[in-house]
Amino acid sequence: MKARKELLTVIVPCYNEEQALPYFYKEIIKIPEKMKQLDFEFLFVNDGSKDNTLNELRLLAQKDDRVRYISFSRNFGKEAAMLAGLENAKGDYVTLMDCDLQDPPAMLPEMFNIIKKDRYDCVGTRRVTRKGEPPIRSFFARMFYKIINKMSKVEMVDGARDYRLMTRQMVDAIISLREYNRYSKGLFSFVGFDTKWIEYENVERVAGETKWSFWKLFKYAIEGITAFSTTPLIFSSIVGLIFCLVAFIAIIFIIVKTLVYGDPTAGWPSMACIIVFVSGIQLFTIGIIGQYLSKTYLEVKKRPIYIIKETEKDYTKK
Repeated sequence: MKARKELLTVIVPCYNEEQALPYFYKEIIKIPEKMKQLDFEFLFVNDGSKDNTLNELRLLAQKDDRVRYISFSRNFGKEAAMLAGLENAKGDYVTLMDCDLQDPPAMLPEMFNIIKKDRYDCVGTRRVTRKGEPPIRSFFARMFYKIINKMSKVEMVDGARDYRLMTRQMVDAIISLREYNRYSKGLFSFVGFDTKWIEYENVERVAGETKWSFWKLFKYAIEGITAFSTTPLIFSSIVGLIFCLVAFIAIIFIIVKTLVYGDPTAGWPSMACIIVFVSGIQLFTIGIIGQYLSKTYLEVKKRPIYIIKETEKDYTKK
């Protein structure tokens, strides 16, 4: 009796990747020829694309039995797309990669050999350069990793990509984390497991445009900080305590000055500036608290993280 080959699932989140899909498919189908010890399935997750990404996936699924796809009812975000892929992957090994070929598929054989020979649970990739990125974005990205690693007990690797190959055990551990506000780079680190990092030069996308503006990356960074650290809350508490002490000292000073010099109106412009400044600090700290409260609010509502509208099985029935 012929032994069953182990299965490797390639998860590919897609959002408006109509132009990049043909290039990606051409490259990814070369990999099974180099890894004949494995069976493959290619699981694409259409994250509510507004172009013809879904039609391209339908055509791929018709001509290649290894291709599966999930299509959302709307755009839920890359985090939701990655979770949907992980939850629906059938493989003994699972890899995540982008459709724009910034995650080179040619690295997969090396990643698999490391897992099998060196008995790692995960092989991740990290960029050693940020060639092609605006300098301001690269600067803030490096600063983000420095800040979050000082704030959080979970280590975040600078330059780490979502592109990684994982064992089924690690995938199941990630799926068990049912958070609504997901930050995958933190979740991958949180579950632990032995991870080997492979470094590579940054590769520019093969087609289409990046979906990550500076503002979106900034919001994503805030998500990461609030998801894996309560340091901002501690910071706001300390700042509040300091200003209470300063205010108390200032009150004593004003009372003494008034009793000694008898001029209660002197210094009101500076007092107005101080009040405005302190009010700004209060609003800032309230905003920090509000971020955590909003996350709690979304978690307790227990809304679904994503909604599936169509899969390759649904399309073949039509």
